Parts: sequence; C-alpha cells; structure tokens
Amino acid sequence: MKNINIKELACELKLSVSTISKALHDSHEISEHTKRRVQETAARLNYVPNPYASSLRGRKSKNIGVVIPEVADSFFSLAINGIESVAKENGYHVLICLTHESFENEKTILKEFQGRRVDGVLLSVSRETSKSDHINELISNGVPVVFFDRVCDEVQTAKITTDDFESSYKATEHLIHQGCDKIAFLGISKTLSISNKRLEGYLKALKEYKIKADRKHILLCTDDTKQNYLLIKKLLQQVNSPNGIVASVEKLTTPVYKACVSMKLKIPEDIKVVCFSNLETASILSPSLTTITQPAFEMGRSAAKLLFKALQKTNFNLNEGSLVIPSALVVRGSTSKAKKGMPVFSKPVLQ
Repeated sequence: MKNINIKELACELKLSVSTISKALHDSHEISEHTKRRVQETAARLNYVPNPYASSLRGRKSKNIGVVIPEVADSFFSLAINGIESVAKENGYHVLICLTHESFENEKTILKEFQGRRVDGVLLSVSRETSKSDHINELISNGVPVVFFDRVCDEVQTAKITTDDFESSYKATEHLIHQGCDKIAFLGISKTLSISNKRLEGYLKALKEYKIKADRKHILLCTDDTKQNYLLIKKLLQQVNSPNGIVASVEKLTTPVYKACVSMKLKIPEDIKVVCFSNLETASILSPSLTTITQPAFEMGRSAAKLLFKALQKTNFNLNEGSLVIPSALVVRGSTSKAKKGMPVFSKPVLQ
C-alpha cells in the first residue's frame, strides 16, 4: 500500500495542512476529537511523516540505509567497509541500523525509511524474517532495496549472495575426507534462505558419500551464546556423538570450542570442526579454525554499486543485477588429517 503525504491526508479529512500537522504533533490548539480523527485516518491510509521534507524538497537525502542483524559478526563489519567505500565515492552517508535478529525491529526500521530518510536500502534480513510484505511496501514507495547475504527469495530485486549450498557441501565433504562419519550441522533458522541452502549442501554431501543423515545431529541454535553452549554440549553428550561439526555461522565458534573443552574432547583428535567465518583470529585459535570464508567486502561493495546504479539510472532493472560470489574453504588445524587407522570415505563411482 502506497503511503500518502500530508496534503493528501488534509484533503481526505477536509482540514488544513496546518491543522493536520498540529494534530499529529499533539498541539494544545487542536481538540482531542480532531487529534484522534487525524491519527486514526493517518494510520488507515498509511501516512508516514517526513521530517526532512522542508530540507529535502527537490533533492535527495544523500543517505543510504544498511539494515543488518548485528555488527559483532566479522562478516557484517567487512561488508560495511565495502559498502562505505562505494558510498564515499558517490558522496553519500551510510546509516547503519541493527535489527538484533528481530523481525519486528526490521519492520519498524523499514517503515521509518518510507519517510524518505534514505534514498535506498541495503538489507540482510533477520533470522526471524519469514514474510516480505514490509520490504515490498518500501519498494512500492520508490525506495530501491538490494539484498546481501541474507535474502528473501520471493522479493523481486537484486540479491548479492555467496555459494551457500556449494560451500556447505564442500565443508561436509572435507570432513568426510578427514575420516568423519558422524557429522553434525549447526544452524540458526528454519526460514532463512542461507540456512536452508547450507543445510541442503550438508545433506547432499552425506547422501553422495553414502553416510546416513542423523536428525539428532542437526541442531537449531539460538541467538544466545550461553544457550548455544548448552545445546552443543548436550549434542556432544549423545551416545552416538558426532566426530565432525559444520557450524553454519560465525557466532557458533566460541560455544563449540567451549563445549569441547567442557567435555574434554580434543580438536581435531576427537572431533573436527569447520565454521562459516571471517574471523581474523581463526588462524591463532587453539587449534586454528578451518573456515568457509565469505567474500564479505566484495559482497558489500557489489551490493552498494548496484544500489547506486538504481539511484542514478531511472530505468535500471535491479532484478537483473543479482550476483553470486564464491566463498573459499580455508583448511587449518581444527580438521587436520585423520590418524592412521581411521576410516577414510570416498564418493561412490556411479555405474
């Protein structure tokens, strides 16, 4: 539903623009009855106030919004660097907003952006996001949106992603080659596209190497580090406990290592670990961490370049700008080669 401006709201209510403005600002000059009538109609017709209207009339805000789940994850920090490098080249400022993995926060932020506080938005959705009406509404109000990393597949716009399915397959296959036959997968969402693709890649690798997937080894983690530690520890306490782990997000690195220490499990002797991570400290952990390293800076930069093309070219079609940038498997100590005598699996030859 397209939002209306204050003049249209005034016309609908047959009141002056001044009266509407005063009512919305709770002025003592306006009766409670009129205030209530204005507020109810404004909500019904999707009126979004534009605090920048007087200063931005006839020109752009020169801001772009970047909406992300968090900044603690090194992926997003690197992606922001890539975004800012492009924004600076174009004379724009970057407004960074955090959803803290909340769908409601995400909706509120995008609602505020309908007031033209920003000229365009770069978005990586929250772990709770399963609907896209709020995103489509923003786009319908003339604010271009480009996804990066976490996307909504059903929204018709550009998406800058990495090869999540292939990377997870590669991580699982690496563990299999290192002798692991009981591999756990740690995810964070049942709805996120990247989580589902990484799960699918994991399952595909197990299937192709004739290793039966154990549903007890597929763990849905939370946004709480302490809770994740307890969940992973419980996983490792199973009778048929895993000897390999694919952790689908960086934040799971610490609880995995802590749980192994608590259980007196040695990495990589007792259990091997691969994590999707861009941590600079991965190489100095004990043992050093084998990672699927995402092209975070390049993804952020590519997403920003597409957004600015849309802002600069009237008829630019964002739907045609989607891009997949491959990640890399970086092998380190947490998956060192199998000891002599451990099983080594190879992919069956198709007849």
